Amino acid sequence: MCVVSMVAVDLEGPYEPRVRRADLGAAGVTSDLGRGLQGSEPSAPGDSEAPPYRMFRWERSIPLRGSAAALCNNLSVLQLPARNLTYFGVVHGPSAQLLSAAPEGVPLAQRQLHAKEGAGVSPPLITQVHWCVLPFRVLLVLTSHRGIQMYESNGYTMVYWHALDSGDASPVQAVFARGIAASGHFICVGEGAKGTWSGRVLVFDIPAKGPNIVLSEELAGHQTPITDIATEPAQGQDCVADMVTADDSGLLCVWRSGPEFTLLTRIPGFGVPCPSVQLWQGIIAAGYGNGQVHLYEAATGNLHVQINAHARAICALDLAPEVGKLLSAGEDTFVHIWKLSRSPESGYIEVEHCHGECVSDTQLCGARFCDSSGSSFAVTGYDLAEIRRFSSV
Repeated sequence: MCVVSMVAVDLEGPYEPRVRRADLGAAGVTSDLGRGLQGSEPSAPGDSEAPPYRMFRWERSIPLRGSAAALCNNLSVLQLPARNLTYFGVVHGPSAQLLSAAPEGVPLAQRQLHAKEGAGVSPPLITQVHWCVLPFRVLLVLTSHRGIQMYESNGYTMVYWHALDSGDASPVQAVFARGIAASGHFICVGEGAKGTWSGRVLVFDIPAKGPNIVLSEELAGHQTPITDIATEPAQGQDCVADMVTADDSGLLCVWRSGPEFTLLTRIPGFGVPCPSVQLWQGIIAAGYGNGQVHLYEAATGNLHVQINAHARAICALDLAPEVGKLLSAGEDTFVHIWKLSRSPESGYIEVEHCHGECVSDTQLCGARFCDSSGSSFAVTGYDLAEIRRFSSV
């Protein structure tokens, strides 16, 4: 019988994770390290055995014209190193705020995008804004209760509009789009309807330039509305899982992208929504409404690690792909950073807590790394009229 490694992390404070690791073999033998994933207490700053991960400090905040809406994953970040700029996108009711800022946080420009009206008497509410980085271009995607809008990266030129088909749905069963990710030359967007057993993924084929965008495929696999989508480059491997989709029931669907997307496996939910999901080197990180983060093997769907990361629902996850850092934010006002890796001996997924931060009196709703190395991150909160930025010391 193969050995399954399970880890449970209980956080009683921002910097004192209490870790228990158990290795269950054929005989069911349990070992309790108790003093951390590596078997030792976290070292104090300046200690000779301090962990190699730098801590973070609060930098200059970026003001918003209005507070962020109470939506999960309500922050998108696009770094433009060649122009020494960072773009930020935040949803506020029927509009999306787009900001550009210098590295020191000085806001340089701010504008608003509104959802296309379509049919209906009330202004449509925006559900998400996200920059999709494709191999040949970058598009800004905005989703709402009316449809899907795609813009050039600066948000000035709309290149595509896809109206959602509400059919005979009543106002109580309003159709909406939510969950956005790029996979190769495709952009995938989730769709669902409130109060119905409905959830699908729309796959759009994006040309190298111009507005000739085509809806190429509709993926079925979910029976509740999509909450989030995550992808990673397939790197030319066959039968590799390079996309994962999550829904309101907590179900995860693992896909292989290509001219035709293929469903590889389903990871069952357990009655708790999965608002945010990430994918890194074959590891699925899923954040749930009960505050837990689960780490699965994408190829098999097996659960390797379970982390009791937050006291309340998780609202956002993000990954720094260069170093394998995972950012989690919850409605408990805390942000945590974790280091993911694989054991060279067993190949099991391992996790280490690196940093915790409390954003006092704030219901967080968005969190993103500002660079691929994980040296800085930003958060948004409901009724908070600014983007809080943090950088490594």
